Amino acid sequence: MHTRSTSRLVRRSPKNITLALFLAGSAALSLTACSGSGDHKTDSEPTPSRHTTSPSASTDPQAEAKQEVLGTYREFWAAQTKAYAQANVSGTDLKKYATADALSRAEGDILSLQRAGVVTEGQPKSSPQVTALALQKKVPAATITDCLDISGWRQVEKKTGKDVPRNNALTRYVTVVSAEKWGKQWMILKVDPQQRSC
Repeated sequence: MHTRSTSRLVRRSPKNITLALFLAGSAALSLTACSGSGDHKTDSEPTPSRHTTSPSASTDPQAEAKQEVLGTYREFWAAQTKAYAQANVSGTDLKKYATADALSRAEGDILSLQRAGVVTEGQPKSSPQVTALALQKKVPAATITDCLDISGWRQVEKKTGKDVPRNNALTRYVTVVSAEKWGKQWMILKVDPQQRSC
């Protein structure tokens, strides 16, 4: 397990289980996107929400692509939240939206949850922004910078429903996400948690 890459929900020892920093990618960060100012939106939950583009956005390939990749990111988090809540990927769309490192880390977390007899309750909150977009590449790529808030997303023992202590892990932190467009579908490749609050 990487020390920096603390995307694992559960540490190896069931006695030392903790919600920790999650996934992400690599690119330039915009700290203003995750500042503590009042205009910062942290109440948008990463649940499925199909975004409709405005008439002006539909004529702007950049704006349209940003809406699409953010939609995929929200779907990814909705699927991941569902999978962690049941400690199983079955019946979720996780593989539809995630691949490579993002998928393998999520599946590793789920396996750890299963072994520990733990599931999650509640939902993370998210305020993602597309901070880089390269549509001219052979495989279009995007970077999302998010301020992820997991304070309302907790672990509980599956049998008893008792909360599992989260220790001193950050509950609100920057994540940087890498995505690529494969055909008509954006895919989340990597989610890189930054060890700093937002």
